[in-house]
Amino acid sequence: MKQDLVAHNHRVFDELHPKIYGAAVGLVVWFAFMAWVLFDRSSDVSLSLGLVTLLFVVAILLPWALSRLWRRYRMPYEPHLGPTSLHDWEAGEFKVWGARLRGSHAAIDVLLPLAAVSFGLTAIGIVFVIVRAWALP
Repeated sequence: MKQDLVAHNHRVFDELHPKIYGAAVGLVVWFAFMAWVLFDRSSDVSLSLGLVTLLFVVAILLPWALSRLWRRYRMPYEPHLGPTSLHDWEAGEFKVWGARLRGSHAAIDVLLPLAAVSFGLTAIGIVFVIVRAWALP
């Protein structure tokens, strides 16, 4: 029996949902916080952690400031779409370099590397703290 595929009219988005950006910022903040909590044990490390934290702050604030400017000074011919729910965004399609991804797949592609690095650093830090506790007399 042959099944006909029915094309559904999904909305096509060209920018990430604000909650995806929020989750990404949360993962970056988690990474920086865990680095300070688990690896700041001597004065030699504080300078490096401070510079990495500054890099992360700039990496978060610069795109946020640019997005605020972009929203404020839109061109008159650009559509002014209202807020979209995360569920509708995930069910829709996301344009990437001329191709289209499902919204949920795009969210996974964006958040998975950040989550892996953040939680990986946390796991390594916990092992580091445990080993250091066992190594000291």
